[in-house]
Amino acid sequence: MGFIDWAKAFFFNRTEGTLKDYISWDLQAEVVYKQLAIETCIDLIAKALSRCEYKTFQSGKTFRGNNYYLLNVEPNVNQNATEFWYNAFYKYMFHGECLIVMVDNQLLVVDSYDVTEYAVYPNMYKNVTVKDYTFSTIFYEKDVFHFKLTDKNIRHVIDSLYTSYGKLLSATMNSFKRKNNKRWFANADYMRGQDDETQAAIDAMLQGQLKDWFDPNKEAVVFQKQSGYEMEDASDAKNGVKADSSDIRNMIDDIINFVAMGFHVPRTLLKGDVADIEANIDSFIMFALNPVAEVFTDELNRKLYKREAFIKRSYMQIDTSRIKLLDITELSNAFDKLFAIGGMTINEVLEELGKNPINEDWANERYITKNYQKASIQENSLQGGETI
Repeated sequence: MGFIDWAKAFFFNRTEGTLKDYISWDLQAEVVYKQLAIETCIDLIAKALSRCEYKTFQSGKTFRGNNYYLLNVEPNVNQNATEFWYNAFYKYMFHGECLIVMVDNQLLVVDSYDVTEYAVYPNMYKNVTVKDYTFSTIFYEKDVFHFKLTDKNIRHVIDSLYTSYGKLLSATMNSFKRKNNKRWFANADYMRGQDDETQAAIDAMLQGQLKDWFDPNKEAVVFQKQSGYEMEDASDAKNGVKADSSDIRNMIDDIINFVAMGFHVPRTLLKGDVADIEANIDSFIMFALNPVAEVFTDELNRKLYKREAFIKRSYMQIDTSRIKLLDITELSNAFDKLFAIGGMTINEVLEELGKNPINEDWANERYITKNYQKASIQENSLQGGETI
């Protein structure tokens, strides 16, 4: 019994099933909502980070060379940058680590590998497999980019929490079904033997006769009521005890909240709410995205650029500021202030707005208004007239 079939049966049909069916449904009910919340969190983080720009610098200045093209456009011949980084971030968040190798100046996300770790010597990677191809080459630590999740145990915490909470959710669903099921007493005079076989035959007869009567998909039903039959409604709904799905929805919300807390994703973003969207996006970038971006930035810098180049200010940086949509009208005053004090050039302002730079020398120069001058000059100008 699949999830779709279970959902249809749960909300619409009241059909009987075997014990195996109900055990399967119980396991799915305990897993599906946790998996939904985890998949949604990871997907949200991976999609956001795959939109980032990988800025490259040479001698402290922005530089677009081979590394920029490799990281932002085409990591390998079969993937573009967005697809590649989504796959890398998803694997990193879901499995707790991600291994990337560079082969023939191409970046490849590894699907499986065997690693031998050492304390002071470089780790050794064997049986490195990408899709259906396994490399015979032995890779050492300097040859790979190995990203490890800083809070790797969060999945174990979520699983432990859900072990008990999932059973509670399953019990709530069963209670909902029981309180809304139809139960009847069939009173009739039967001259029969008191044995299991005869009783099973009578039960099968009654259920066969009433099957269409209780089928909600039947628009019109005719039931032949025989003489001596008395039907008594014993359902909970008859006595005013009728359950709704609010308890189930509340428990599902609790599960989503627990998972969102574990991945540092604001609950409102996970549920699609728009209340306080600006503050929640800022929190999402600060606590969920920036830590992951820093892990990838550090690993790429120490393996792709290495120590000598990094000391000389040649490095790369993942820019998470592009994730948030910019409103020019809201930023105009800030840009004007930064430009007026020489904090940004015209081309730097255009770059932040996602516009093409101006190919002129004056667009790369810094300007400052006459309202700003050195404190010493201001102090001298306030002194009295000329002394004789």
